[in-house]
Amino acid sequence: MDKILINQMAFYGYHGLFPEENKLGQRFYVDIQLMLDLKNSSKSDDMNDSINYGDVFELIKGIMEGKPKNLIEAVAEDISDALFQAFDLLSACTVKVIKPDPPIPGHYQSVAVEITRERTE
Repeated sequence: MDKILINQMAFYGYHGLFPEENKLGQRFYVDIQLMLDLKNSSKSDDMNDSINYGDVFELIKGIMEGKPKNLIEAVAEDISDALFQAFDLLSACTVKVIKPDPPIPGHYQSVAVEITRERTE
């Protein structure tokens, strides 16, 4: 399956279980893989045969910077649902939501949730 990859999209959002996360906010990153057949777009060189990366970014930005969720699991699911609603050519997607600075003790680079969903008719 062909893929469009958009990595390390950066956002500032208010998702989290703790009141300070909802009040102060924090950085988030999102990586996505969009699975679709790119044969037509590679031959036609026409955006109508593919998915516009800018539209994807704006859709994800609206979710990441929108209404707060308790869990990044729920954020990832919202992104997946919105992608399928917006892009008919999409067959499957992998969404990774990365929280680099969660308020938990310890030394680590980040915590993240990654989901893969397929279109169901």
